[in-house]
Amino acid sequence: MLVLLAGIFVVHIATVVMLFVSTIANVSHSGTNSTGLWLNCDAGESSLKAVQAFMILAIIFSFFSLVMFVVQLFTMEKGKRFYITGAIMLICWLFILIAVSIYTARFPHYFTAPRDHHGYSFILAWICFCFSFIIGILYLVLRKK
Repeated sequence: MLVLLAGIFVVHIATVVMLFVSTIANVSHSGTNSTGLWLNCDAGESSLKAVQAFMILAIIFSFFSLVMFVVQLFTMEKGKRFYITGAIMLICWLFILIAVSIYTARFPHYFTAPRDHHGYSFILAWICFCFSFIIGILYLVLRKK
């Protein structure tokens, strides 16, 4: 059980770091013109500002979930589940889903253009989406022993 909790903790830290990198890096798509989430925002597009807001909220909730996990790990009684940590992580998952979906809907031509493609920030965001869902579900299922 201790190894499982340590593994989830390491994956959670990796998810927070990848989420942070995918948000601050300006490589959301690359090809002939490499721009990103923060460079395109000067055009005043509200959709990109919404993506920025949801990604920042995802970082905040993911970090808060990590802190709550540590707090619950040391203060919760044995046999209880990590409901609060799992719920916060699933809210983070929802924010990532909204942000990446808006970005995907905003730039659909990167899936069909031969020379343009999504950069590593976009791919990292989708990886964080998967990890945050898995971690959130595991927190809801796990009991403190």
